[in-house]
Amino acid sequence: MVQIQTERFDVAALIAQLQARTSGQAGALVHFLGTVRDYNPDSESRSLFLEHYPGMCEREIQALCDRAKQRWDILDTLVVHRVGELPLGDPIVFVGVASAHRGEAFRACEYIIDTLKTQAPFWKRETLADGQAFWVQQQDADARKTAQWDTPSTP
Repeated sequence: MVQIQTERFDVAALIAQLQARTSGQAGALVHFLGTVRDYNPDSESRSLFLEHYPGMCEREIQALCDRAKQRWDILDTLVVHRVGELPLGDPIVFVGVASAHRGEAFRACEYIIDTLKTQAPFWKRETLADGQAFWVQQQDADARKTAQWDTPSTP
C-alpha cells in the first residue's frame, strides 16, 4: 500500500495498520521514518517543499515494493510519503515492512527507502532562513547506494 499526502501521519497508527494486515503471520515489523533535515551546511534551512508526479509516483513506489516482495520473503509493505511545504523536523516518509523473520524485513525496508530516494518522481525545493530557495539535487551517494542493490554481492 502506498499513500502520498500533505497531512502529517501517525507512526504508531501506521505500524498498527501494518500489524493488523499481517496479524498472526508476521514475526517482524521493521520501519523507517525519515524527517525533514537541513540540506545546506552553509546556511540555516527553514523548510522543504516537495512536488510529485501524481499517479506515476504511487505506481513507481508500488513497483519498488513489489520488487522487494519478489526479492525477499516479506508479507506486506506500507509506504507513506508527504508532499507540500514541510518545516524542519517534520516527518516526511514512512516505510514499513512485515515479514516472518527480521532479516528479510530489514533488507526489504532498506531497499525500498534507498530506491525510493532515487527512482520515485519527487522534486524537493529547500527554502533557507534568509528566503533564498533552490531545488535539491540528487546526491551521488544516494545513486551509488541504489546501484549497489543491483549487484550480485548485495545481501
